[in-house]
Amino acid sequence: MPPAAVSVRVPASSANLGPGFDCFAAALGLHLELDVREAPEFELVTDLGVRRDRTNLAVAAFERLLPASRYRFEMRSQIPLSGGLGSSAAAVVAGLLAAAALSGERERALLGLAAEVEGHPDNVAAALLGGFVICASGDAHRIEAPAGLTSLLVVPERAVRTSQARAALPASVPLADAVHNTAHGALLMLGLARGDLDLVARGLHDRLHQSYRAHLYPRSAELIEQAPSLGALGATISGAGPTVLVWARSADAEAVGAALREHTRGWASVMAAPFAAGGAVVI
Repeated sequence: MPPAAVSVRVPASSANLGPGFDCFAAALGLHLELDVREAPEFELVTDLGVRRDRTNLAVAAFERLLPASRYRFEMRSQIPLSGGLGSSAAAVVAGLLAAAALSGERERALLGLAAEVEGHPDNVAAALLGGFVICASGDAHRIEAPAGLTSLLVVPERAVRTSQARAALPASVPLADAVHNTAHGALLMLGLARGDLDLVARGLHDRLHQSYRAHLYPRSAELIEQAPSLGALGATISGAGPTVLVWARSADAEAVGAALREHTRGWASVMAAPFAAGGAVVI
């Protein structure tokens, strides 16, 4: 018999990961939590700066499977709402998983539906599956996060609209840049699969999107170049930005974090957000 109430916990995510534009993503150790239970009428309770009616992303996703009219929703989140950390994907996944559980269909394959609601598969795949994901032809393939690798986030105070970041991209790119990204994307995934962090560092370089968006967040773009000098393996723009995902050896994380806080004082905050092995769960 389906339950009368469920709680769902969904990780944040970072998409692109440098060379993997629109096809690579990783789950991160910040979470959105959604509690849903039967109630006389619809209600959404949250302290977040999001819509509290049925146009809310989590509720709208929920209604792909069940009407929300007789449920109470309570939402909490550690995920910054802007900056490219998959907050919308987490909400979509949370709503779909809650509805699937309440309808007794917990084993239902939700990736395709989540990608349809979100508009692209990378963030929702990482949120659902955890670890690192490669998205291609409607499928998502997972790679476990290797031992000894962690991440930190640099979250600028000023946000950039995703639509603005998308509009900055060219309709076509030079063949040499496409070849560069193919090679470096392969290096990155090979490094992750082997647990070779030197190879991971070599694979983080991009020519398809980061340079075209650099004028929208020049400090974030500058930090990508400077990250190795601060002790990190490297850095990538998280999704459409402006948040920077800083890749580091676990043993160096404390020192890298201190260097980042000093370097970004006055324009960004630094958060520890290790790569998350686990994806979304229904409690």
